[in-house]
Amino acid sequence: MRYRRLARERAIQFLFQYEMNPPEAIEEALERFWESQTTAAIAEDHKASTWGEASEPTEATSEDNEIRKFGDPLIRGVLEKLSELDGIISEQTRNWDIARIAKVDRNILRIALLELLHSPDTPDKTAINEAVELAKVFGSDSSSKFVNGVLGSVIADREVAHLATVGSQI
Repeated sequence: MRYRRLARERAIQFLFQYEMNPPEAIEEALERFWESQTTAAIAEDHKASTWGEASEPTEATSEDNEIRKFGDPLIRGVLEKLSELDGIISEQTRNWDIARIAKVDRNILRIALLELLHSPDTPDKTAINEAVELAKVFGSDSSSKFVNGVLGSVIADREVAHLATVGSQI
């Protein structure tokens, strides 16, 4: 399942770019992004400079395709449900304006919340663990604790709401 971690990383990267400079045409931006994220394109970026030389389009590997297959719906889901996800983040960080949360942390939270709330095939523990690990890689020293705390509060609130629903049915 290594490709799922890579897909989440790519989703964070795209969403960060999107937030910094929203594209006019999302479909074109996504296509360019995924083309730039193939194994061959990344390897090409690490070669010596070839100014003025024409470059050939790179072919996606099966791993590239798996990464895109998992990552693309994450990106689209976050963009589609942005208001809902940001509302939940705002509820959980009552004394903290969402605009003050680091962009990386905010996008990690958005992806994790999307998985927690709208991806029944991703266990809660996995969504939270992945978010915490990504925060360790991409965020600041305190990002992983912050992300874990916010997501833990979401789970706790969801469990309380579930218990209240079950209790009212008895």
